Amino acid sequence: MKGNFVMIDGLDGSGKGVIATALRQYEEKKGMRVLDLREYWETKSDIPEIEEVKDYDVIISSEPTNAMIGKVIREEIIRKNQTRKYSGLATAHAFALDREILYKRLIVPALMQGKTVIQERGVITSLVYQPVQLEQITLLDIIKIPGNTYALKHAPSLLLITELDADVAMQRLKERKKQDDAIFEEVLFQRKIAARYKSEWLQKIFEKNQTVIEYVNTNPPRTIEDTKKTAIEIWEKWNKKNTLLKHM
Repeated sequence: MKGNFVMIDGLDGSGKGVIATALRQYEEKKGMRVLDLREYWETKSDIPEIEEVKDYDVIISSEPTNAMIGKVIREEIIRKNQTRKYSGLATAHAFALDREILYKRLIVPALMQGKTVIQERGVITSLVYQPVQLEQITLLDIIKIPGNTYALKHAPSLLLITELDADVAMQRLKERKKQDDAIFEEVLFQRKIAARYKSEWLQKIFEKNQTVIEYVNTNPPRTIEDTKKTAIEIWEKWNKKNTLLKHM
């Protein structure tokens, strides 16, 4: 792929959005034209076609999307509900299809045109979350779903994983003005996935696909400004190294 693809993942409330916004502002200061899908989806419910983003240099994205299947995921599948529960496998299939549409319609074509894509969450989230949701399903089950296979084939060049204590994450979520009311926002669940984000098997999956992995500690007493500074330093260092490799 010609473009740069950076993915940001970690616990809910761990600073993923802060990092994505910091990288957006960094690119804008360089004169890059940025389309932020997080804002786009506040008024629209589709995923733009590649022809619609031809004037942009950078695309900020997030999963699940707020369009099509992504809206169903957010409003039904992962929303807390006393009468309806969806299995980890059903949830994984929904996320994977949402992902496949996003990648085929926009992300991969944008990368092929040399654009930069900065994305909150992705296939790594499914690998971490779904195997511990309600019933046990294997990593292989998750990877074999077509949308996930496709996403791993187009794995990010750089993966930033936020590190935050699960109890701190839950406290931050409680203090948010806007509540997602998602089934994953339980402290025991967050503790389980915190360990999975640090696992050797997860590193191997992405390193096998040529992804560079960096960890960003967002635990107190580190501030939001510290998180932004660290993320930008990693981004600058990676871009410099990547540019040198392309010219070798």
